[in-house]
Amino acid sequence: MIQVTRNIVLSEDELQVNFVRASGPGGQNVNKVATAVQLRFDAAGSPSLSSEVRERLLRLAGNRATEDGEIIIDARRHRTQERNRQDAVDRLVELIRRAAVRPKKRRATRPTRASRERRLDQKRKRSAVKRTRSRKPSLDD
Repeated sequence: MIQVTRNIVLSEDELQVNFVRASGPGGQNVNKVATAVQLRFDAAGSPSLSSEVRERLLRLAGNRATEDGEIIIDARRHRTQERNRQDAVDRLVELIRRAAVRPKKRRATRPTRASRERRLDQKRKRSAVKRTRSRKPSLDD
């Protein structure tokens, strides 16, 4: 069991872990050992998530989410399978924690009268500065 928040607990059975060969530098080891991890989590079919958390999670996942609602996380930062597996699980947990936080409702506000006056006063001053720059000197000067 993976404790995500107080209310959300994931079962290990919900995660599908595949080990693949990592790309990039690493010498012979990278060609022989499958240390990179591809973690798959079926967010759309997970009984552990509420519908609103699921919706936010899939939106936050972006390109990592498939059309079927499955989240795929690749981890290849470390040299061992176990550390990469733990890294992938940690990243999934962090993503779910971010999705579990309900965003605050935006309340429409209006600028105060004093702030409007300050803004207009600033505009007048700036306009005056620019106006003095653009005047061409007359022959009388």
